[in-house]
Amino acid sequence: MTPSPPNPLDLRGTPCPLNYVRTRLALERLPAGAELEVWLDRGEPERLVSEGLRGEGYTLDLCALDPQAVRLCVRVPADG
Repeated sequence: MTPSPPNPLDLRGTPCPLNYVRTRLALERLPAGAELEVWLDRGEPERLVSEGLRGEGYTLDLCALDPQAVRLCVRVPADG
């Protein structure tokens, strides 16, 4: 059995596009309908990861974590 990714997945300080790649790898290990919480830096990481995941059909909510970071809650689509 593949271990679950840490929740939250703290990617603050991780450069683009590595933060997106790490998020996608973590999501691939989750079952349909599961949710992953990802912490990202504001700005480019927030924008690129959010846009990329939405483009792939993921549902997500974005909330402020602190002035420099956001919390992204990503739900794996029911169809996997």
